Amino acid sequence: MTDDRTEIDVSTLPPGGTYPWLTATVIPRPIAWVSSLSADGVENLAPHSFFTVASAEPPVVSFTSVGEKDTIRNVRATGEFVVNFASRSLAEKINLTSTNFPPEHSEAAVAELALTDSTAVRPRRVAESPAALECRFVGEKSFGDSTVVFGQVLHLSVATASLLADGKPDAHHLDPAARLGRDEWGTLGEIFSLRRIPYREWAGSTKDGDPSAS
Repeated sequence: MTDDRTEIDVSTLPPGGTYPWLTATVIPRPIAWVSSLSADGVENLAPHSFFTVASAEPPVVSFTSVGEKDTIRNVRATGEFVVNFASRSLAEKINLTSTNFPPEHSEAAVAELALTDSTAVRPRRVAESPAALECRFVGEKSFGDSTVVFGQVLHLSVATASLLADGKPDAHHLDPAARLGRDEWGTLGEIFSLRRIPYREWAGSTKDGDPSAS
């Protein structure tokens, strides 16, 4: 391994200078394709690539709005949103919905996407998306110009064709698109399994619990 590295004191970077470094190194990132509704009933659909699970019980997901965009204004106004699964087959349409259309425009209509009624919330979900998380807004935390939005998952909707025999989603069938740096996107590529080893089992497989023993 080489010791030749580029060292960066982030305090020396210009405003906005950390963004391309973060997006190029924190990869791959899942995409929250969020559908929301304004107080006036205007539908919005936009992707957010700072997205993850924040809590298992209760089930809470989070996405980050960089700047104050229509999505966060809508979520604050109505208290609800839907995270639609971002499949590779929909990547071009997802990308189109990232365009900064004026609030009165429907991104779903521009991208020729069908919306269907949700079960637990008012914002509709993307019919072509194989999975959706219907969420209630439960809080936010701001850092500079970015705001992390938290939503408690009230309802899960998954295409039956995407489920395996154990009843859980099949990653191959869902075929997620992920964001990388610059204008780069990615797919899953190789999928492999690693079973987590309980400590008791690990310790029992070594002499006196010493992994260096032979």
